[in-house]
Amino acid sequence: MSTLSVATIQNTGSGAPVFKESGGTEIGQIVKAWINFQGTGTVAIRDSFNFSSLTDNGTGEYTVAFSNAFSNNDFCAVADAGGSSGIPSTKIVVTDDADFSTTGFRMQVLNTTGNGGVADFNVNCIMVLGDN
Repeated sequence: MSTLSVATIQNTGSGAPVFKESGGTEIGQIVKAWINFQGTGTVAIRDSFNFSSLTDNGTGEYTVAFSNAFSNNDFCAVADAGGSSGIPSTKIVVTDDADFSTTGFRMQVLNTTGNGGVADFNVNCIMVLGDN
């Protein structure tokens, strides 16, 4: 086994680098966008990569926009929320296929303990994989 130790990996083309096995079959990609934002009080982005804005649409509802658009709306968004007292059980949902676009998406954060309704949480994190 070899170890590659470098400061920067750069694709020779226009896309992001991909990971391939020895036969040339793609086995993975890097995360294309991520965000950590505060969802209580004054909603704000703490840190992010490839997210340009965050809109508070009301309790537990947000719209996020990408800095660089994806090539289609078939990307995968994985998210979690928490940060209040105790460890809440949360679920982040996209309510409709129309909520996904190449430039961002609208989502709801649900508290699956208690009444199961939309809720604001202090810490909200999203990772997105796909083609952009």
